[in-house]
Amino acid sequence: MPTIKILPHPEYCPAGAEVSAPAGTSICEALLENHIPIEHACEMSCACTTCHVIVREGFKSLAPSEEEEDDLLDKAWGLTPLSRLGCQAILAQQDLVIEIPKYSINHAKEEH
Repeated sequence: MPTIKILPHPEYCPAGAEVSAPAGTSICEALLENHIPIEHACEMSCACTTCHVIVREGFKSLAPSEEEEDDLLDKAWGLTPLSRLGCQAILAQQDLVIEIPKYSINHAKEEH
């Protein structure tokens, strides 16, 4: 089972975290299932960018992004070549290191 190391984020996991999830799980699902409340305003339907993550290690183990995700990523705050939407990035067998950007385009956060 792959492990996701989450770099420290001031709001979601100030000390950083490490979680495991089965291959085939999205990064967003893995974080939420392990009590890391990453934003997901569109309920993981690939309609926003609030679950934007930067995959610092293991990026190439993820399936390539599709055009719909790429179009949305263009709107994400802090976009990098290693950016993915957490709801669309599906875990393979390799461990990942991710960073959750400090900001998102979401102006109002809701509890999910």
